[in-house]
Amino acid sequence: MATKIITYDELKANSTKDNLYILLHEKVYNVTKFLDEHPGGDEVILAEAGKDATEAFEDVGHSDEARALLKDMLVGEFEKGGELKVKTAGKTSMAQSTAVNNAVQQGSNLMYFVPLGLLGAYFAWRYYSSGSI
Repeated sequence: MATKIITYDELKANSTKDNLYILLHEKVYNVTKFLDEHPGGDEVILAEAGKDATEAFEDVGHSDEARALLKDMLVGEFEKGGELKVKTAGKTSMAQSTAVNNAVQQGSNLMYFVPLGLLGAYFAWRYYSSGSI
């Protein structure tokens, strides 16, 4: 069975609560029946209608069970080279991920050393202001 090709116009035409297509990883899914069951509410899905929802889907960190549900909702592949530019995970997202991890690690280090430095300064002030020297 050949995979159906969904155009950008079809994706936009099916972006209402009564008939909703979502684009994830270059594949189009009909999530109309799932709207009421979505744990995050239907507004979250409706906000991504008519555009590439891959980044929003991945940012939330959906479970394997959620990904398994997609198989039954598959409508077809999204057209290659259409009006809508599909976001693909590449080196830029990997570089961003590395930059974020480095920033978090540096922030974690500051989280320990700044309070320790302040505590040391407080005890030094107490020692020198008490006239012990």
